[in-house]
Amino acid sequence: MSQPQYDVVAIGNAIVDILAQADDAFIESIGVAKGSMQLMFSPEDADALYAKMGPGREVSGGSAANTVAGIAALGGRTAFIGQVADDQLGEVFAHDIRAAGVDFATAARPGQPTTARCLIFVTPDGQRTMNTYLGASQFLPAGALDLSVIEDAAILYLEGYLWDPEEPRAAMRAAIEAARKAGRKVAFTLSDVFCIGRHGGDFRSLIADGLIDILFANESELTALAETEDFEAAVAKLSAQVPTLVVTRGASGACAIQNGSRAEVTAEPIAQVVDTTGAGDLFAAGFLHGQAQGRGLEESLKLGAICAAEIISHFGARPNVDMQALVASKL
Repeated sequence: MSQPQYDVVAIGNAIVDILAQADDAFIESIGVAKGSMQLMFSPEDADALYAKMGPGREVSGGSAANTVAGIAALGGRTAFIGQVADDQLGEVFAHDIRAAGVDFATAARPGQPTTARCLIFVTPDGQRTMNTYLGASQFLPAGALDLSVIEDAAILYLEGYLWDPEEPRAAMRAAIEAARKAGRKVAFTLSDVFCIGRHGGDFRSLIADGLIDILFANESELTALAETEDFEAAVAKLSAQVPTLVVTRGASGACAIQNGSRAEVTAEPIAQVVDTTGAGDLFAAGFLHGQAQGRGLEESLKLGAICAAEIISHFGARPNVDMQALVASKL
């Protein structure tokens, strides 16, 4: 097996995040649950909500895209595969992710629908409420995959959010096949409990078939996938089925079980939680970067905790500091 060109290549929703501050009354007025993520099914709905937003800032986003941008900030070699439209937001996404040091070569899709956008409202307690119009990101075809890039990455990282539409689901199955044939590892993030509600059967089949090497989940996703409310029972069940299970527990830190060996870390202390957008994405970035570098389980978890703490200490899901220097000062 050749030395890979990339540490991680990710496939996920190519979304432009538009972030704005809001108070609890505003969240209540638009009829959504604070801290949740809901989908919008038409560009008109997205436009109407956008018109109600206060001053915002645009940055390329999407869960897996945030993760590879984080790995690039740590000094890793990354690529991203995701579908944008041939429009202004598509140009914003492409410019932003390339400027972050991530290779991105997926051709823009002509015509409708528009590039995906996520309208994110951040309340004073740091909670983010996301309203997502998936647009063009749902139409990533298997033909858009550069299989040579997937075969040339140590780890293929897949986002559960993208499992919903048919075309990207077929693309991700093709990517898994290419990665495994090349002897590479496949990492998968469950993304959200609602993804498990819709596709838990598929996710369980991927795991049972031995197609997932590294599985990321938070506590609620873990117990939903394991179909038990008992956390330790869920850990025992899933850690027996995947070589590496990584579970984030918010302020309680994280744990990972790798081939029967368990490690845990506490959350990194920060002065104030400003915005939780991207916390899980950047935790995955730190962990995957550690694994790609050949670091041990506990050190990889520590890297994840450092990255997550940096992200929640400021507005937005991309690092605000020199991440390599930050890690060097803490490890």
